Amino acid sequence: MNQNLKPDTKKGASSTKPVIIIGGGLAGCEAAWQISKRGFDTLLYEMKPTLFSPAHKSPLLAELVCSNSFRSNAIENAVGLLKEEMRTVGSLIMEAADATAVPAGKALAVDRTLFSNYIEDRLGSTGTRIIREEITGIPEDSIVIIATGPLTSESLAKSISSVTGNEYLYFYDAISPIVEAQSLDYNRVFRASRYDSTGEGDYLNCPMTSEEYEKFWMEISGGNEVPLRDFEDKRCFEGCLPVEVLAKRGPKTLLFGPMKPVGLTDPKTGNRPHAVVQLRQENSEGTLYNLVGFQTKLTWPEQKRILRMIPGLEKADFARYGSIHRNTFINSPALLKKSLQFHSDDNLFFAGQITGVEGYVESAAMGLMAGINVCRQIEGRDMGEPPGTTALGALLRHITNADYKTFQPMNVNFGLFPPLEGRAPKKERGGRYAGRSIEALRKWMELYIS
Repeated sequence: MNQNLKPDTKKGASSTKPVIIIGGGLAGCEAAWQISKRGFDTLLYEMKPTLFSPAHKSPLLAELVCSNSFRSNAIENAVGLLKEEMRTVGSLIMEAADATAVPAGKALAVDRTLFSNYIEDRLGSTGTRIIREEITGIPEDSIVIIATGPLTSESLAKSISSVTGNEYLYFYDAISPIVEAQSLDYNRVFRASRYDSTGEGDYLNCPMTSEEYEKFWMEISGGNEVPLRDFEDKRCFEGCLPVEVLAKRGPKTLLFGPMKPVGLTDPKTGNRPHAVVQLRQENSEGTLYNLVGFQTKLTWPEQKRILRMIPGLEKADFARYGSIHRNTFINSPALLKKSLQFHSDDNLFFAGQITGVEGYVESAAMGLMAGINVCRQIEGRDMGEPPGTTALGALLRHITNADYKTFQPMNVNFGLFPPLEGRAPKKERGGRYAGRSIEALRKWMELYIS
């Protein structure tokens, strides 16, 4: 490894001083919760509302920017398993999500405002001190967790870069539009969840004929995009590509992606539509709906023009247009131990999306682990990372053991887990991964979680 990646170890940090957490997103709030509920003083720094990133709008902590969904809640799915592990360990983020959930089929989606307020109230109950100001440099002589996420302020980013000794890597993520429920044409849309023939369904579905789809595909493929700035390099996270990028890969790409009609029947025709756009409830009141899988970097006028071609959205009012922002992450395999400590400074931890995990749940999970590990360091106990057969352990292993020369962000998935023993039908694999994980997590918690 390049010796430039190894600055001198910081000396003199004291366990009697408050733990400093920089960043009030999901990871920072989760880390603060884990530390403060165990009785240690915690200072949580959040730069909002003094300074907002290009993507943030709310002054509240734990703001959900891209979507209000935490994805699948099924334990047979990797992210559903991760959520269950976090609940078992005592995650604030999962507690808040469960308490503020809105209907979303098999997914876990939340009311954004209620979710943030819940977290702020719970952190306040533990005595966490929340300081609303920007931190421009890494504090000395304290244990510090950097959880500033993919939109770290420029001044702090420079400070981190000077410590890590290497340049940031970055990719681009896009935000899906949100429409007002009252502006939808309910004569054109139908309510249903995929493969659910008995319930009313949690999604609004906008069906398209083959002719409607072809016209829509042509327009979205050629739509005007927001130009990149001079310093930006067009690299998208493969798991969250803008819809127009997917469209440009071929006329049928969207039919196998966000517009796939599989598992849905239009009650007006009794047939499966050629294509479908799904709308997911965004808040408890049901007044807002998110276009599922329609993250975009089209200009706002183009979004209004093209998305109104979708049946049912002809007169849609947009509460929020899609947008693009730069996501920044460190090269964690070159920089971090499995404990999420900086390799040359045991008093400096990183957590959340800045470590190279992708997704709300994954970011919060790394905040959970950083918070627990800080407490264990203060107490002089072994770190003892979760087994690789757990979702928590698999994520940690990815961001600390991957090839640092080719490291890229990753959602949790069963491909990160050690293979199962023996052969199993595909439909049974998720359950077997989950059973193995829960058992391993239980044994780990008996040794390391108090």
